[in-house]
Amino acid sequence: MQASSDIYGVMAEFASPNALIEASKRAREAGYRQMDAYSPFPIEEVSHEIMPGDTGVPRIVLICGLIGATTGFVTQYIGEFMDYPLIIGGRPNNITNWPVMIPITFELGILFAAFGAVFGMLALNGLPMHYHPVFNAPRFERASQDAFFLCIESTDPLFDRAQTSQFLRSLNALQVSEVTH
Repeated sequence: MQASSDIYGVMAEFASPNALIEASKRAREAGYRQMDAYSPFPIEEVSHEIMPGDTGVPRIVLICGLIGATTGFVTQYIGEFMDYPLIIGGRPNNITNWPVMIPITFELGILFAAFGAVFGMLALNGLPMHYHPVFNAPRFERASQDAFFLCIESTDPLFDRAQTSQFLRSLNALQVSEVTH
């Protein structure tokens, strides 16, 4: 279909959380994938319809944790066995003395994983974002009070202004409007 670069998407307002849940299910069944919902409180059913599957954060956390543990181990190895060798507990000064490295290796793995979780989540959510195109939608300020919105983005492969607007109207939306950039 046609993607429109001058609009962000088409947004529909619904009267209740149940109407938003039903609309998100029907939009998913119709083949729309690039959509987002806005409501005054989290609605788990809508989240499953809008973004099913993996978010990517677990992989980021695992990779950062492994990088942190490797950094901790290699840093200690260089310091302990190459630059400043010490005899600890009467053991020979070689890699067989690795148990002394476990605490710092573990701590750096946890530290890097925590930073990876926080910064990975922020990056995947597109934050910090001080302005978003949906702020241009009529009545959108009510999304934090008592209104429920579903926005199908123009980046969706099935997006067509007229067809998408008509589809959202067929879901008994209170109001359907185009969202400009």
